[in-house]
Amino acid sequence: MENSKRVLITGSAGFIGKQLLERLAAEFPYWTLIAADIRPQVQIWACPNVQTVQLDISREEDVLNCVRAYKPHAIVHLASMVTPPPGMSEQQLYAIDVGGTRSIVQAALDNGVEQLIVTSSGAAYGYHPDNAAWLDEDQPLRGHAHFAYARHKLEVEDLLAQVRQDYPGFKQLILRPGTILGARVNNQITQLFKKRAVLGICGSDSPFVFIWDLDVIEVIRLGLYERREGIYNLAGDGALSLREIAGILDKPYIALPAPLLQGVLRLLHPLRLSQYGPEQVDFLRYRPVLDNRRLKQEFGYTPRYSSVEAFNAFLALEGNQAGA
Repeated sequence: MENSKRVLITGSAGFIGKQLLERLAAEFPYWTLIAADIRPQVQIWACPNVQTVQLDISREEDVLNCVRAYKPHAIVHLASMVTPPPGMSEQQLYAIDVGGTRSIVQAALDNGVEQLIVTSSGAAYGYHPDNAAWLDEDQPLRGHAHFAYARHKLEVEDLLAQVRQDYPGFKQLILRPGTILGARVNNQITQLFKKRAVLGICGSDSPFVFIWDLDVIEVIRLGLYERREGIYNLAGDGALSLREIAGILDKPYIALPAPLLQGVLRLLHPLRLSQYGPEQVDFLRYRPVLDNRRLKQEFGYTPRYSSVEAFNAFLALEGNQAGA
């Protein structure tokens, strides 16, 4: 089977998806890679083993038809809405994040898929004042009532846990990344570091754990090749507080009282004067700090960069691109 393995990758036009496709296509030319994304994809490299399909993950019938047509041995489910575009409704977000995963799982079970790899998130643990200082995979998942991404990841993980109970022979590899950094990454978190000052919350260190994009790709590659299962946090060693990040950036660090910042964002966000809403205050104040011991000891993979090394590598790449 390994010489004719079929792998379906959802979200294949995304930041991780494109790099994963390139890596797998080059290393496993005898595999068939089905690249599925709602965005049109242009095959810019000569990879006869890559087949592209335009797929709206929120449409259950389309997902079922896609899996039925290709009958993959494994599915890597990357499709998710991390930074929704302006005007996207909660219903649309839910249909993509939760409904899409539910459709993928059902299609996999109906069509004999042997392995499912899902990128969840450290956000599934939630943003809470009583979070453990370091969160391992045995800590409860609590999401966040006012933060859609965390709430959706919690529901997705609850769904996957139920499937593990009902279908113990169906392999699941669940990955919970911290903040992913790499070349040309640009999201709400990296935007925080590009302001004139680093904004923090009074009384909170707001520690971040970082994981390099190539480490995420390598863990997925190993998971596919070795047909692995289990649940693993993805994070480099150590963490960086916002004050430490400000020091590395050589920018001022400004800590504001949480109620003040929530009030300001509550006014600015509906007017589209800020991309951040008031729920983002808990996102900064109660960071989930991921323990990577199980990744290193049980999965057998040590990330190439610690959190501070990943952050410095990201800054170096940003500087090189700005000077190019």
